[in-house]
Amino acid sequence: MYTNFRFAIFKFVSLNMQSQKVNLVTPFFTFKNKKRAEVKFFWLLFLTKHLDGCKGEKNMKKYLAGMLIAATLYSPVSVAEPTEVHFWHAFTGRLGELVAAQVDDFNASQSDYKVVQTHKGNYSETLNSGIAAFRANEQPHILMVFEVGTASMMAARGAVRPMHEVMKLSGAEFDQDAYIGAVKGYYTSTEGDMLSLPFNASTPVLWVNRDAMAAAGVDPDTDLSTWQSVGTALTALKAGGEECPLVTAWQSWIHLENFSAYHDVPFATKDNGFAGLDTELTLNGPAQVAHLSAMGQWAKDGKFIYTGRRNEGGANFRAGECALFTESSAGYAGIKKEAEFDFEVRPLPYWKGVGNSPQNTIIGGASLWVMEGHSDAEYKGAGEFLSYLSSTDVQAQWHQDTGYLPITAEAGDATRASGFYAANPGTEVAVLQMTANKPTANSNGLRLGSYDQIRGIIDEELEAIWSGDKSAQEAMDSAKERGDALLRRFESANR
Repeated sequence: MYTNFRFAIFKFVSLNMQSQKVNLVTPFFTFKNKKRAEVKFFWLLFLTKHLDGCKGEKNMKKYLAGMLIAATLYSPVSVAEPTEVHFWHAFTGRLGELVAAQVDDFNASQSDYKVVQTHKGNYSETLNSGIAAFRANEQPHILMVFEVGTASMMAARGAVRPMHEVMKLSGAEFDQDAYIGAVKGYYTSTEGDMLSLPFNASTPVLWVNRDAMAAAGVDPDTDLSTWQSVGTALTALKAGGEECPLVTAWQSWIHLENFSAYHDVPFATKDNGFAGLDTELTLNGPAQVAHLSAMGQWAKDGKFIYTGRRNEGGANFRAGECALFTESSAGYAGIKKEAEFDFEVRPLPYWKGVGNSPQNTIIGGASLWVMEGHSDAEYKGAGEFLSYLSSTDVQAQWHQDTGYLPITAEAGDATRASGFYAANPGTEVAVLQMTANKPTANSNGLRLGSYDQIRGIIDEELEAIWSGDKSAQEAMDSAKERGDALLRRFESANR
């Protein structure tokens, strides 16, 4: 009878200690932590052995109470692990370091969630990794996707959870109206709901090598606001002995996609694809053809030097080999670091009298998408992290460190108030260019399926113009025909 009573007390001890998150038995038998197992097993032996020394139930209860307090004080207590949120991105080098710092700062700011950041390759490789992971049910919580993948992500039914839904579920601070219209428009539904977080957003500007201008006998302060004035400057630069008057990066993004938005002319029907999958390219319109014809002539005359489809021309400009350079605003960090000449940033030129120019340019870069297939607790963590990335201090610092645009007006205001723009002339140009006018259906961005492949087609046709193999009209007619075929295939696959 006494043995049964002792067993009942032992059970009472175990249950009470377990209620205080003290597990006496399981860790010992699973051998997950030998040290803790030995300590807990010692207490079991101690309790059961010394019960024999207690005379009477009253003394035994007193002894038990004391031992329970001691066991609670000295036994290890389980601590809940933070909920992990996995974030896959495409950044290396300095950008990778800055992202890692953001993640570390967020993790240090609270104890409920732990964001784990992983580099998965370039933009295309990161997107493909995300797709493959989703098919294997191993998708991350947050995936970085470049802007041309937006339509594909929207069409991925059941694979993504819209940002506005994630933020509502998480309860994290979120105000869609706080984001800059020209930035969020790219990643917003026709109903006005944000689908992903615009993370690294840039827009094209004109970079000027003032030393090269002066060396060719051209006033570095000459007006370069319109393509008409740029054309005049290119002629003077060439006559002054400049071998590379103009070079460009990202030719399709700058000289077709942004050109169309900046002049408020459509790049495609159905509001550039925002209003439906049954969209068609209109990049062969009069405004686009006229601009490309002028550039084709500049290429023939040696005033425009073609170096490649991506950012190959950046090396030429940073080395001081070219006078003018159309490139992303995010080129700031690299140019500031490498250029050994006097440079400045000017707004992207526009053709005076064409369309409603200057309207606003559109963004490049990437946004952060939240994947489906996770728990509510994990979505709450994802929402908290996205809210942190959107906060004024974080966005202002990201903008100043990288040259990417601040995604909220408050971050831009904070940067201005800090004196950064005054100390770094020209760094505000991109912000003003993006926010001067309210975006229109033609300048809200692009939402076209299979656009990564379509860009490849456009690049081929542009190269045919620069080489003189095709007229601008012939090249853009061909780009439309070939691109529309991919759009119809995308439409058919996603009805």
